[in-house]
Amino acid sequence: MLLTLRRTKPNFTLHFASKIKPFSLPKLRLSTLSQSEIKNLIFSNYNHGKFHNLLKNIISLPSFLLSACHNLKPPNDNYNTTPQLTLDSVSTHFFSLQELSFQLSTNQFDIKDCSFIIGKSLVLPNLKLKVVIEAIRMVLEVIYDDRFVTFCYGGRVNMGRHTAIRYLKNSVENPTWWFTVNLNPAKFESKHVVRLCRVMEEKIDDDALIYLIKRLFECEIVSIRLGGCYLGRGFPQECGLSSILINIYFDSFDKEIQDLRLKTSRENPRVDANELDEGYRGHAFYKPLKIYTVRYLDEILVITSGTKMMTMDLKSRLVQVLEKDMEFGIDKVRTVIHSATSEKIEFLGMELRAVTPSVLHPPMSQKAIRARKKYLRQKEVRAMELRNAKETNRKKLGMKIFSHVFKKLKRGNGFKSDFPIENEVNQIFDSWAEEVIQDFLESVDERWEWHRMLSAGDFLSLKRIRDQLPRELVDSYDNFQEQVDRYVNPVKAKRVLEEQVKKAEEEEERKYSDQTVADLTKLCIKVEAPLEIVRKAVKLVGFTNHMGRPRPISLLMALEDIDIIKWYAGIGRRWLDFFCCCHNFKKLKIVVSYHLRFSCILTLAEKHESTKREAIRHYTKDLKVSNINGVEEVYFPTEREVKMMGDNDLIDPKPVDVSLGMALIRLASDEPSYRCAAHFCDRRDTIVYRIRLLQNLLNLDPSDRTDVRHYCRSGIKNAVNYNFHTMRIHPLSQRG
Repeated sequence: MLLTLRRTKPNFTLHFASKIKPFSLPKLRLSTLSQSEIKNLIFSNYNHGKFHNLLKNIISLPSFLLSACHNLKPPNDNYNTTPQLTLDSVSTHFFSLQELSFQLSTNQFDIKDCSFIIGKSLVLPNLKLKVVIEAIRMVLEVIYDDRFVTFCYGGRVNMGRHTAIRYLKNSVENPTWWFTVNLNPAKFESKHVVRLCRVMEEKIDDDALIYLIKRLFECEIVSIRLGGCYLGRGFPQECGLSSILINIYFDSFDKEIQDLRLKTSRENPRVDANELDEGYRGHAFYKPLKIYTVRYLDEILVITSGTKMMTMDLKSRLVQVLEKDMEFGIDKVRTVIHSATSEKIEFLGMELRAVTPSVLHPPMSQKAIRARKKYLRQKEVRAMELRNAKETNRKKLGMKIFSHVFKKLKRGNGFKSDFPIENEVNQIFDSWAEEVIQDFLESVDERWEWHRMLSAGDFLSLKRIRDQLPRELVDSYDNFQEQVDRYVNPVKAKRVLEEQVKKAEEEEERKYSDQTVADLTKLCIKVEAPLEIVRKAVKLVGFTNHMGRPRPISLLMALEDIDIIKWYAGIGRRWLDFFCCCHNFKKLKIVVSYHLRFSCILTLAEKHESTKREAIRHYTKDLKVSNINGVEEVYFPTEREVKMMGDNDLIDPKPVDVSLGMALIRLASDEPSYRCAAHFCDRRDTIVYRIRLLQNLLNLDPSDRTDVRHYCRSGIKNAVNYNFHTMRIHPLSQRG
C-alpha cells in the first residue's frame, strides 16, 4: 500500500480562495478566553434545561475560535518555538478568523472546501476545519464532561488510560468474576449518527450545530470505527471529536450500569467492624457484593465480587442494552465470563490478573535481607570513620587555637582581637561538647565503664569515714553520686534499647500476621504488559532476528539519520508511556533500551557501511545526532531516562501500533515553501513525505493473527492521529 501526501493543484492546495466579499464585524473581544470565561459564556445560553444557539453565539465568536487555535498550537520546546497567536497573526499567516466567524454565524461554512481526499478512503481536514472541530469539542466538553459517570475514561481531562488502570489497581478488591463486552468490528453508521443527534438534542437546541456534526460524519471527516482494527488495514481517520462523541453516545449505557451499581450497594450495605460482637471483632471478614466497571471509549470491563449467576444476569442485561437500545453488534464468542481467581483477562492492551497482596508487594528474600544488613554495617563503619576523622580534626584545631592563644598571652600583656570572637568560639566549643556527650551517651559500654569508675570502691561511701568528714562534703558527694546514677547509669538506657528492639520485633510480627491474613482474605488487581505479544510485534516488524537479537531494518536506510532515529524514538517513547503503569514494566524497558536501541544503531551502521562499534562511537548509545546548526539533539530515550521511568504520571498515551508497519520517506520537491499544514507554527522548511507500509496483513502467520489482533486493539484507533501528525510537513515535528 503506497500513499503519497503532496500538494497538487487545484484540489489539494492548503490555501483556499475566498468566495465571500469583504465585510465588517462589530467590535468584539479579540483575545483568547480562559476556561472559566468559556464556561460562563456557554452557560449564558442555557435556558429551560437546554443550550440554545451555540453555533451562532459561541462557536462563531472570533475570540472563541482563537482559543481553539491555541489548543491546536504545538507546545513550545527547544525544537519548536511558536510565537503567541493573535487574531492578526492567524488572519495574516493562515486564514481569516473574521471570515470564518461570518461563515459559521450565517451557515455558509462548506466542509468539503476545507478538506482534501488522499487515495480512496483517507479524508484529511485542513487547518481551518480543524479549528472548527476543536471549537465544537470545547463546547461539548463544557456541556457533557460533568455529566459523565466516574467510570467513563478516554477523551477527558485527567481521565485517560493510566487513570483507569490505577483505579483498577487501587480500588478493586476481591474480584470473583469478570468479563469484557466486545463489539463487532464495524463503522459508526448513519443509524448511530441519528441516535447520537437525538441524544444531543436533549440538551442542545441548535439545529445548525447538529447539522454541522452530521455533515462531518457524511464527509468522513469524523469517522469512528468500533471493535478494533487490524494491522495494515488502512488508516481509520479520527479527530478530536471522536472521543467525546463516543462518550455522549454511551452515556445512557453508563447510566444503566450506574443504576445497577447503586441498587447493588443499597441491597448490600457496608458493615462496620464496631457493630460486630466482641467475639467476632478481628476474626470476621465481610466481603460485600460489589460491581466494578471501567469503560474506555468502546472498551468495557465489568468486575463483580458476587456469584456467577448474578454476573450472568448482569452480562445479559448489558448485552441487551447494547444490541437493542444502542444498535451494536456484540461478539458473543469473546464476550464471556471468566473466573477472576484462576483466569486472566485482556483490557486496554494489558493483561489483568487477580493476585494476593504479597505478589504485588513481595517480602524481602533472605538474600536481600543479608544484602541490606551488609549495607547497614558498611554504613555504620563509614559513619564511625567519619566521626573519628572529625574528632581528629577537632583535636588538631583545638591545639592550634590553644597554642595561638598561649603565644599571644606569653608575648604580650593580653590577648586582643579586632573582632569580637568570643561568642563564635563559645558556640563552636558548645557544639563540639554536645556532639561528644551525645556520642558518649549512645554507647552503653562506655557508660558502664564510667559508672563503675565513679561509683565503685570510693572510700567516701564508708560510714566510719563519712562520720569524720564535714557535712557539706558528704552532701556534695551524695549529690554527685545522684547525678552519676541519673546520667551515667546505663540500666535505664539498656532498658530503653531493649524496649526499642522489642517494639521492632513486635512490629515485624504484626506486619507478617497482617500480610498473612491479607493473603488469605484479599485479592488485588495485577496489571502486566503482554510481553509475548510485544516480542512477536518486535520480531514481526524486523527489530530482531529469529534468535531474538537486534537486527537492522534495510527499508529505513533510504531515510536521513535523524529520521531513522526519530522513527525508532517515536515507537520507543510511546511504548514506555503506554506500559509504564504495568507491574512488569522493567522487562519492557529491556525491549526498548536493548532491542530498539541496538536495532537503530545497526541500521545506522549498515547504512554508512561501518561496524557497530564505529556507529556507537559516532552516535553514542544515547543516539545523539546533530541538527542543521551543528547542535547535538537527543530524540531516543537515554538509558538514564529509561531507568528512571515508572508509574508517576497520569497521562493518556497515544499508541503507535500502526507506526510499527509504516515508514515516512522524505521526497525531494522543488515547490515553494509553505507553512505547516497541521498546526499553528511559523516554520517554512516544509518537506513532503511518502507513507509506505512495512508489513501487509496477508503476509502474517495465521497462527499469530489472533495475538497480533489483540495487541493492535490496545489503542490503534488513536495511533493514526499521532502518526499523521508526526509527518507535520516540517522535519523537526517528527519527534516521538
